[in-house]
Amino acid sequence: MKPAAIVRPPVTGVQQHRVATGQDERMAIQVVPYDPDWPMRFLGIRADIGAALGVVPVVAIEHVGSTSVPGLAAKPVIDVDVIVNRPDLMAAIGALERIGYRHRGDLGIADRHSLAPPNDGQRRNVYVVVEGSLALRNHLAVRDALRSDRALRSRYGALKRRLVGQTDDIDTYVAGKTRLLLSILRGAGFTDDELAAVRAANGPAGPRG
Repeated sequence: MKPAAIVRPPVTGVQQHRVATGQDERMAIQVVPYDPDWPMRFLGIRADIGAALGVVPVVAIEHVGSTSVPGLAAKPVIDVDVIVNRPDLMAAIGALERIGYRHRGDLGIADRHSLAPPNDGQRRNVYVVVEGSLALRNHLAVRDALRSDRALRSRYGALKRRLVGQTDDIDTYVAGKTRLLLSILRGAGFTDDELAAVRAANGPAGPRG
């Protein structure tokens, strides 16, 4: 059986960022020093998700985003990618819905479905993503580059702290990171067409990360 068609809402990259992260445009942006407890928080979330998925085939459950990079300042929200093959996409989403997650669709990002977590006080962004998709490769490439390059990690952390010091507007904050994030993807071997697709999918604010 083919998955039901998903209608993508006409939203901008900044709107996607707000919806996916729960960022209220009236709230100050919070970037905090790296917390060594973040990996343990991810492991707890991964265990709960893995138990909920049960017999649904899963390729991997990955910690992504800035909290997955040791030593990097970040918004204190754990980002999780649940990676599945395309035929298992809707089964994985359904399994998470049964434990209180709410499916918000792909928010305009092909093959990356956002799920709002239960209101349990645990700050996290959970995505079910298709193996091999551009969205997944984007997440992993940025994470892995920052993990492996101390100078790049320091540069990115300094950029985020500088942006937070300059603005409390999420649009400006996200846009301010675009050039560096796109350069990371280019260095990871993304083609011009792929970079254009990432930029277009995320709107004027550019890729997340």
